[in-house]
Amino acid sequence: MKASFLILVLILWGARGVTQAPVVKSETQTYSSDVGFSYTLPADWEVVDMSAALKAEQERTNGGAAGEQEKRGVGCLQIAMTAHHGAPASMIVAMALPASCVGLQMSEKDLPGFGTGAWQGMQQQFDVGEPVEAAYSLGSHRAWAARLAATLKDDSHRPFTLETVCALLKKGAVCWMTLAADNDALTTFEQGLATLDGETPVPLVPKNTFPKGHS
Repeated sequence: MKASFLILVLILWGARGVTQAPVVKSETQTYSSDVGFSYTLPADWEVVDMSAALKAEQERTNGGAAGEQEKRGVGCLQIAMTAHHGAPASMIVAMALPASCVGLQMSEKDLPGFGTGAWQGMQQQFDVGEPVEAAYSLGSHRAWAARLAATLKDDSHRPFTLETVCALLKKGAVCWMTLAADNDALTTFEQGLATLDGETPVPLVPKNTFPKGHS
C-alpha cells in the first residue's frame, strides 16, 4: 500500500502555498464518502479538487511495473477531501479504501500499517521525529493515531505537526492526515466532527489522547 500513500504525499505537497480563504464565522462544511463516513471543517478552510492528480497517478501506476496488489490499492483509493488553510498552508486530507474494491476486509491490526505509510512517504520532503501512537474508540469503532514533528528539509525553521488517524468502517477503512503549521490548525483537525457509519458525530481525536509535550 505504500504507493497509495505516495499519492497522498503528491496531493499534500503539490498544493503548498495556497493562500487563506476569507473567514466565515460560525459556519462549517461537511464532506461525506459512500464508504460510510463524514467529516466537518470550518468554512474558512479552502477545499481543493485533487481528483485529476489522483486519476493521473492511478493511470501511471496501472501502466507501470507495479505489482497487482499495488495497482489494486492505488486504483481503489478514494480522496474524499483535501483542504488547506493559512500561509504557510496547513493541510487536511481524508481518504478511504472500500473493502469491496480492495477485495478484503481490514482488521484492527491493519490500521497502523495503513496509517504509517503516510508519514513514511513524507520523509521525501521532511525530516520527521519519532511517532507517538495511540489507539482509542470513536463511538463503536476502533481508531489508531500517530503524531510526530516534521520540518522541511530545505527550511528547518518551519516546523509542522504531522498527524494521522485511521478507523475501520463496515465497508472498508478511512484515514485522515494533517500537516499542521500551527496549534490552531492541529486543533481544527482533531476537533473536526467525524461521523462513522451513521453514528453520532464525535471529535476525530479526543482531548488528552496524546501526552502533553508531544507535538
